[in-house]
Amino acid sequence: MTPFHSFTLALFLIAVCAAPIRADAQNNAEKPATAAEGCVPAAQLKPVQIHGLWRVRFASAPAGLPADATMHLERHAEFSDSVAGYVSRDLRSATGTQAGTGHAARAQLAGDLENGFLTLDESSNGINITATWNGEMAEGSCGKKVTGTWKDTSAGAPADTPEIPFTLEKVPGW
Repeated sequence: MTPFHSFTLALFLIAVCAAPIRADAQNNAEKPATAAEGCVPAAQLKPVQIHGLWRVRFASAPAGLPADATMHLERHAEFSDSVAGYVSRDLRSATGTQAGTGHAARAQLAGDLENGFLTLDESSNGINITATWNGEMAEGSCGKKVTGTWKDTSAGAPADTPEIPFTLEKVPGW
C-alpha cells in the first residue's frame, strides 16, 4: 500500500469514527438542560457574579415612578466584597404624581450579596437613602434573576409606604 493510499484510508477511518460522535453530540445539545445544571447554588454566589446590566420590573409601579427601569451593578470602589452602581428610570413614563417623589431619574446604589440575599441602599442625592432593595437570588437561575421588595424611604414617603415587589433579570451579554 502506498503512503498516499494509507493516508487516504486513515482519513476515511477518522471520518467514519467521528460521524457517530458528532451526531450524538448534536443530539445531546438539543436535549433541554435543567436550569440548575452547572450553576453555583444561589447561597454561594459572589458579588462579582452579579456585576452587569439588569432589567428591573415592578409588580406595580411605585407612586410617581415607572414600572420598568435598568440597574447597573459593579464592584464597590471602597469595599471589594460589596456592589455599587445605579438605577436608571424614565420618569416621563411614570404614572401618578411625580412632583415631590424624592427620586431621581438616575440614583446611586450600594449594597451586599450574602448567602443569596441582595440588599441595596438607593440614594437619589448621594447623601440620603431614598429607597431600599431587598431581594433573593433565584435558585437555578445561575445568578441571572433576583426577586424581592423595594421600599420608598425618601423624606416625602408616607410612614405606611408599602413594599413593592420587583424582579431583576440580568441582560444577556453581561
